[in-house]
Amino acid sequence: MTEPRAPRESSPMRVLLAVDGSPSASIAVDLVAGLDWPAGTTIRVAEAIESGPALFGGPWPTVALVQSDTLEESVRDQARRNVEDARSRLGRPGITLEDRVLSGRPSVAIVDDAQAMRADLIVLGSRGHGRLEEMLLGSTSSEVVDHAHTPVLVARHRRIERVVFAWDGSSYGRAAARLLTGWPIFTRSTVRVVTVADVEVPWWTGVPEASALAIAPDILEAAETSRRLHDDLVHEMTVELVAAGLDATEERRDGEPAREILAAAVATGADLIVLGTHGRTGLARLAKGSVAGKVLHHASCSVLIVREAPIPIPA
Repeated sequence: MTEPRAPRESSPMRVLLAVDGSPSASIAVDLVAGLDWPAGTTIRVAEAIESGPALFGGPWPTVALVQSDTLEESVRDQARRNVEDARSRLGRPGITLEDRVLSGRPSVAIVDDAQAMRADLIVLGSRGHGRLEEMLLGSTSSEVVDHAHTPVLVARHRRIERVVFAWDGSSYGRAAARLLTGWPIFTRSTVRVVTVADVEVPWWTGVPEASALAIAPDILEAAETSRRLHDDLVHEMTVELVAAGLDATEERRDGEPAREILAAAVATGADLIVLGTHGRTGLARLAKGSVAGKVLHHASCSVLIVREAPIPIPA
């Protein structure tokens, strides 16, 4: 961890912290509690619960048919306790705390409440209590990232001291860079700016392996050009972040982007990966084909996704 720099002047933020009483949500609470939020920031702690058959995950058991109101109120009471516990861990001077127990499908309720409060950021754990808990990314977290109108931080670590910023020169990557330079929560972070030159042999060349590239000088030249362009790209962004007061270093990698971003995070012991996505297609549905989707689903550290355009959640 680097020596703290002078705090940045920043407008108050509006943060929605989604909880559900799970260990993953507890990590998200600890992360939010430890960050340097601007004075006047509002943090709303919220839990969303379903009602009716959806509350019980399928066809209602006999006892649910008879005591549905009692059972739903019990779930709501537990949600209130979860919210109150999280709120009790967040209090500090200069921060306004709010709490909500929301009704409805959790991903929809969280996204709608974030939009209603004009949130700058949603923070939530990577997994909850749902039936997909065994997956690397839970269904609620995945859907919120997919459809939110605001950046989403999926928490897997309790700090953000070491950050990998995946930079590709795009407009949505630029939006992510603005958060790094504009949000004081990154003041104490070291940032590794990583760009990836995709120099793997295209399938359509018919070249069976990289060692055979001697017979394809055009491909070799294209790869070298890509490396030079990415060297310039990562250097320019690193200089920009340093000028903004961040402790930033640079690295160009070669290969498949998602794989190399994940490898860079492991190599640097990153607490957080920051990256942008165009947002034209859902990350959850395109996990195998989207760089952001692959990183989000397979990272062992927290991930902050910044997107340009949200996708409406189907009714």
